[in-house]
Amino acid sequence: MSAWVLPDHIADVLPSEARHIEELRRSLLDTARGYGYELVMPPLLEHLESLLTGTGEALDLQTFKLVDQLSGRTLGLRADSTPQVARIDAHLLNRQGVARLSYCGPVVHTRIDRPLASREPLQFGAEIYGHAGLEADLEVIELAQASLRVAGVKGLQLDMADVRVIDAVLAPVTLTAAQEARIHAALNAKDVAELQVLARDLPTNVRRDLCALPRLFGDVAVLDEAGQTLQASPALHAALDNLRWLASHAQDMAVSIDLADLRGYAYYTGMRFALFAHAGQGSAGQSLELARGGRYDEVGAVFGRNRPAVGFSLDLKELVAAVAPRSLVAAIRAPWGMDASLRNAVAGLRAQGHTVVCVLPGHEHEVDEFHCDRELVPDTAHAGAWAVKNIQTEISQ
Repeated sequence: MSAWVLPDHIADVLPSEARHIEELRRSLLDTARGYGYELVMPPLLEHLESLLTGTGEALDLQTFKLVDQLSGRTLGLRADSTPQVARIDAHLLNRQGVARLSYCGPVVHTRIDRPLASREPLQFGAEIYGHAGLEADLEVIELAQASLRVAGVKGLQLDMADVRVIDAVLAPVTLTAAQEARIHAALNAKDVAELQVLARDLPTNVRRDLCALPRLFGDVAVLDEAGQTLQASPALHAALDNLRWLASHAQDMAVSIDLADLRGYAYYTGMRFALFAHAGQGSAGQSLELARGGRYDEVGAVFGRNRPAVGFSLDLKELVAAVAPRSLVAAIRAPWGMDASLRNAVAGLRAQGHTVVCVLPGHEHEVDEFHCDRELVPDTAHAGAWAVKNIQTEISQ
């Protein structure tokens, strides 16, 4: 195999896409900062137990492992930043009140979870620690919406679920971890036939409710249907009421409910949501999931600090593929030379924030990647001076 061939689902990012990604990264971090979120930068690798304890099998399978040559301990390349941010909140910040944190950096996956995905996403996210109320849930949803809109995404749909609905259905029975995992997988696949097999030895009301969950999806009317269909309990109605409140406060988005949705990592403990772009954006004009989040109040327990937590994340590489590229800010073309007045003119323009591309000798007719619309030329009215002129027609400087 050629030395330049990259591993499957790993790719270089070339200049035009890299520029777009970087512009979006800055816009998203500025948006999060506007909501009061502080930037943190956790390391790309750390001890495996810090990355995985309490996160479930799915994240374990997604994590690359290696041996630290210094300590002999097993390290992991992070597949998700949330456990790391929880560690930072618990041990490094250790605040008593609310902490709002954001991050943006690469994560690495051992496998893809959908066609054409990258195994090296660039993950942006934001999280609130220290507030258990619905206000934090709504703020995170609104920040995710604002982040996608600043990127240029229109026609958003908010899809919500709550793991406490499924927990309430299964509350009357005791299951092993393996049994619960199989039931969760069947629910997520909406495989009613498999659910009937898995629930055959469970009480009638539990079996009936499990088989009803896959059809409980649609608009917010599903919440009323669920309240009438599923076995009543305080936990169930609290979860449904929370979803109803959040749906009623979602602004300028279509809202859908899917009570069997269990996608994502196992650390979620409550409300879960995803934001989709409507059909017509993204690959093949299909609806595309662009952000995912929810409540994960137990994620910090392994670090000795069980704080309420809610947040979301998205992959900037996927986001770039789903939106139109931003217009390139045109640059100024200048000749290369050692003349002091020329070099001072170039330096002055760059100090003002302009992009100035000096054309190296012999390369005057090569492709102009920056689409320069102006050029730096000798000022005929002032000896030893330089002026910026439009490449087609003169403009004043």
